[in-house]
Amino acid sequence: MTAMIKPAPVRKSVTVDAPIARAFDVFTASLGRWWPRSHSIGKSPIASAVIEPRTGGRWYEVGEDGSECDWGEVLAWDPPTRVLLAWRIGVDWQFDPKLLTEVDVRFTAIGDGETRVELEHRLLENMGEAAAKAREIFDSEGGWGGLLAAYRASAGTA
Repeated sequence: MTAMIKPAPVRKSVTVDAPIARAFDVFTASLGRWWPRSHSIGKSPIASAVIEPRTGGRWYEVGEDGSECDWGEVLAWDPPTRVLLAWRIGVDWQFDPKLLTEVDVRFTAIGDGETRVELEHRLLENMGEAAAKAREIFDSEGGWGGLLAAYRASAGTA
């Protein structure tokens, strides 16, 4: 039996041209505005993405037909400095309520109207044999790097 190597968390960061409260709001309350339509797991094309603004709130997508598809939930809600999300989507791009990886997003004011946003997707070892593949996907430009670029563009124009 080969021991599985624990994958390192995926860490990405961006600086946005927005004060910290607006940066947090665009990431959370306006998620549906900047989340790419290509990043969907629902049966219907994605119309929006939602983070409910409270600990225990849902994190999900809404399809064009009004259907909802869970992605996870809010584990910590500390505006405007942090949101911690449970990511419960496997490498097969299906919601799995038993799977838990975490997406920890922290916001730090760094100057006059600028905010540093640091994202860490961790506990990838919980994906078992698919952990290395998941890390590769999340660390790619189509993963968190591209998502944060879309977010940065939206935060700068909010």
